[in-house]
Amino acid sequence: MECGDERRSRAQAGVGEAGEGWETDVTTAKRLGLASIALISLGASAAYYATMMVMQGRDVPRSGLGYLVLGLVVALATLVLLVFWRSIYRAIRIIASQLDHMAKTGQIGLVMTDGTDELSRITKPLNEFLTFAKAQVEQLQSENRELQIQSRIAAAEKNHTEAIIFSITDAVIVTNRFDEMILANEGAEKLLGFKLAGSLRKNIDRIISDGTLVRLVRETRSHGRSYTRKVVEHSMDQKGSPKTFSITLSCVVTPNEEVSGVVAVLHDVTREKEIAKMKTDFVSNVSHELKTPLASIKAYIEMLLDGEAEDEKTKREFYEIISSETDRLHRLIENILNISRIESGVVKVVKEPISLTGVVKQVLDVAAPQAKAKNHKIIEQLAPVYYQVEADHDMIYQAVLNLLSNAIKYTPDGGAITVRVSVDERRAMAVCDVSDTGAGIPPEDLPHIFDKFYRVRANCKLAKGTGLGLTLVKHIIETVHEGKLSVTSEAGKGSTFSFELPVIT
Repeated sequence: MECGDERRSRAQAGVGEAGEGWETDVTTAKRLGLASIALISLGASAAYYATMMVMQGRDVPRSGLGYLVLGLVVALATLVLLVFWRSIYRAIRIIASQLDHMAKTGQIGLVMTDGTDELSRITKPLNEFLTFAKAQVEQLQSENRELQIQSRIAAAEKNHTEAIIFSITDAVIVTNRFDEMILANEGAEKLLGFKLAGSLRKNIDRIISDGTLVRLVRETRSHGRSYTRKVVEHSMDQKGSPKTFSITLSCVVTPNEEVSGVVAVLHDVTREKEIAKMKTDFVSNVSHELKTPLASIKAYIEMLLDGEAEDEKTKREFYEIISSETDRLHRLIENILNISRIESGVVKVVKEPISLTGVVKQVLDVAAPQAKAKNHKIIEQLAPVYYQVEADHDMIYQAVLNLLSNAIKYTPDGGAITVRVSVDERRAMAVCDVSDTGAGIPPEDLPHIFDKFYRVRANCKLAKGTGLGLTLVKHIIETVHEGKLSVTSEAGKGSTFSFELPVIT
């Protein structure tokens, strides 16, 4: 079907051609009029000549008289013809003017004349044709306006859909019924390594290198009538590191239930799965750590109830073990709660100017009896107290106490422990080092030393622990105070734990 503009152009061209035909007829009429005037002049001249001869008494030849009559008849006929052609010429000029106006304005109307019957045979069918043509043009114009409105609505909806897709952080690709790429967002470009500008209308197997993803898209399109949406998990290698994606594939179905394409959304669930695994491991480790002291407490209480401790010395020993295991259980729960509060951001932190040296001295006084019991030599190298850091006093106290307690626990009797506080004035940092001459940490265990519930297997027999003390120290120093915690160690020779905090200048 031709559009309204094309039909209008053709109608205007036809009207123009008709106008040119009328102009030709007008020229012919002018020429006939001039010829008629010439004939009338000749007839009049002949009549005048014959009349003059009669008045002068001359005889007019019969042939001359016949010519005279013939001239008069011709002149009269020519006069009648001239009047008729003048009427026709005027009507033709009106029609030509109206047709020329239609051609210039593009507006179709009726051809109006002065009612000459001779032209009604032309104007009547012409007006009927023009009326029909006008109705057709108006219908086509209405349809064209409707199509333009629908086109603008479709373009707006397309832009809206693209804006939504481009705003999604997950990778999104859209294919048509021929498995050709027709749309993708920036996330898909980065993940799958292509540029949309050079990939439009190309088959996805030429764009996407992951064969599994290509197969999933094709299967979804081919089985679209059976299911319109499915979710699968798929692992993809990303720069040498495998990542897991939850891929949601949906069919694009037309109103007549035909599949016109597929939309695939790739959501990275790697971190979510890691967190889920960490939660599972955490619950498992907590359960294990809680069961050990509870089992000891329960066992000794049962022995007391059964009367197995007959003398006061044995009872006191049982009571001390129960008390020790209770303290261990309390520390475990407190550490778990403290770590949880710090990780969730609900811990109450009161930062104020404090002397790191002053806090370390307090810890040394508290830990002195424990060190003396194992005959440890404590070496203090402390900076002047006037150097201050902005920190929470209780948290820094807890961090230093955990480091010093670990050093005492994992250093054999008669060992040496050095506690040093220094200030790096160039970097404006206060540094605290806790060094021991204990068992040390094997190289393979160093990367995991700050993980929750992680304990060095080679040192488990030296002392009891929950594997949460160093995790708590790391959270206090790095998460709460934005400092830095590090460790250096050599198996069999000892370890040095260091942390640093900004000095108030």
